[in-house]
Amino acid sequence: MLNRGAADHTNKAESGAAEFVQEHTILGWPPLVPEIVLHLATEITPIWQATEDWLAARNVAPPFWAFAWPGGQALARHVLDHPASVAGRRVLDFAAGSGIAAIACARAGAAAVDATEIDPLALAVIRLNASANGVSVNADTADVVGAACRWDLILCGDVCYEAPMTARILPWLRRMACSAQVWVADPGRAYLPRDGLEAFASYRVPTTLELEDRTERDVTLYRLSP
Repeated sequence: MLNRGAADHTNKAESGAAEFVQEHTILGWPPLVPEIVLHLATEITPIWQATEDWLAARNVAPPFWAFAWPGGQALARHVLDHPASVAGRRVLDFAAGSGIAAIACARAGAAAVDATEIDPLALAVIRLNASANGVSVNADTADVVGAACRWDLILCGDVCYEAPMTARILPWLRRMACSAQVWVADPGRAYLPRDGLEAFASYRVPTTLELEDRTERDVTLYRLSP
């Protein structure tokens, strides 16, 4: 249990993160999922520089949370179009970024929605985004890789973009697939595994040349096998 001093420090840190997010983003609507509003960066270079300055002594990752990446948009679109796929289920939005998929699940009637991110700024933006959409999402910075399965559905939006990341999470996700459905949304990243994937939907997602090497990404949704 946190003592009062530790709790005050935690509250100040969370407040500072939320203020940073609000200062460097504006509310906007992802092109594929206009039903959901998010705190988004409008000019990429300033927020990346500001984040590097603000986090110089904190050793936290770049602001992936400030953008609606193609994988998350595709997952959210599918959930909103097929609410029965998540209604009444316990859902984890893994490496949630902005929390767009988690918010879609909450809107679609999931029984409980967890969103995990190791970046404290992502935690702040997920909470702000959930509030802006009037839904409840349990956002946590705990590293769940290796944890026992307590979900019915695990959503993974664009997580195979680096070899070390993929090598670390894939064995755990395959174990999770023994007890839960695991959906992987991938826009053609190099480290997507070549086996144990069953495609079940695809979406063309508008993007920007500042984030990607093209103006649209074709995103495939897969079910991962153990």
